[in-house]
Amino acid sequence: MHKRLFGCFLLITFGLLGHGIATAQAWPTKPVRLIVPFPPGGSLDPIARIVAAKLHESLKQPFVVENKPGAAGAIGTAAAVSAPPDGYTFVFVFDTHAVNPALMPSLPYDTRKDLTPVMLIGKAPMAIVTQTGKPFRSFADVVQTASSKPRSVSYGTMNGTLGHLTMTLLQKEAKIQLVTVPYKGGAPMVQDALGGQIDLAIGSPATVGPYVKSGKMRALAVTSARQSPAFPNVPTLTELGYKGLSAYAWWAIFAPAGTPKPILAKFHSELAKVFSDPEVRKTLVETQGMEVVAGPPEELDRWLGSEMDRWARVVKENDIQVQ
Repeated sequence: MHKRLFGCFLLITFGLLGHGIATAQAWPTKPVRLIVPFPPGGSLDPIARIVAAKLHESLKQPFVVENKPGAAGAIGTAAAVSAPPDGYTFVFVFDTHAVNPALMPSLPYDTRKDLTPVMLIGKAPMAIVTQTGKPFRSFADVVQTASSKPRSVSYGTMNGTLGHLTMTLLQKEAKIQLVTVPYKGGAPMVQDALGGQIDLAIGSPATVGPYVKSGKMRALAVTSARQSPAFPNVPTLTELGYKGLSAYAWWAIFAPAGTPKPILAKFHSELAKVFSDPEVRKTLVETQGMEVVAGPPEELDRWLGSEMDRWARVVKENDIQVQ
C-alpha cells in the first residue's frame, strides 16, 4: 500500500515538473507586458524598449512597453503586483523602488513579498554638478561657502529620491546646511541649474552627463565607491574624505510573486543574452553611464534588501517626508 502511494506521489510530482518545463518551453504564446512605472523619456523607459525589441526578435512574440507613471513608481509597480502571475507581466523599476517603502507607509503592496526578483540590470553613480559660471571649482569651495554662510548655497533634486537622501547625508558629514529646492523631474532641475537659478544639482549620468561633456556644467564629485568612467577624473565623495558615502542609481526587473519558476528561468536566460550583446552594453554605458550587472535573481534580492535597510534608516533619522 505504501509503495503504491509513493508511486502515485512520484507520478504526480514528475507530472507537475514536466508540465512546468513544457510551459516554460512554450512561453511566450502571446504578448508580454513590460510595465515601466515612469513616463517616456526617463532613464528606465529606453532600457525597457531595448529589451522589448530584442526579445521580440528572439522569442517571436510582442513585448509591449506600458508606461504607468505616478507616485515615484508606486502606481505602475502596484499594477504589476495585481497582474496574474503567469509570466505575461513584468515590471522595470528604478532606485526609488527601495526608498518608497520608507517614504510611503501606505503602499498597496509589500515590496519584498509581492514581487519576485528577476535581474539587477545595472548601477550608475550620481554626480554633484554646478553651472560653469558659478564660483565653485571644487566641492571644497561649496563647503567653504556654506560653512561661512549657512543656507547660502542651494541644490536641486527630486524630493525623496536617492539624490535627495544622499545630499542629506552629505550635509551631515560635511557639517553644512544647504537650501533644498525640490523638483518633480530631472528636466526642470537641469534647466534651472543651467540658468543659474540653483547653485548645484545632483543626478545620474543620463540626467547631467551630456551637460558636463558639453562644458555647460562642471562635475564636482561623484557618489560611486571609485571614480566613474562616466565622469573622468572627477573625485568620489570617499576620496574627498566622506568615508562610506557612496550611492548608486540602479535599474532592475521584477515579476509578480508566484510567477512559475521555469518561466522566470527562461526569461532570465533571454535577458542575459540581451545584456551580453556588445552593442546594448555600449549603449547603456554611453547613455546611462551604467555598470551593467545582469546578475542572478539572488543578487537583486540581496541588493534590494540592503538598499531598503540603508535608506529606511536615513529617512527615519532625518525625518524626511514626501511633499
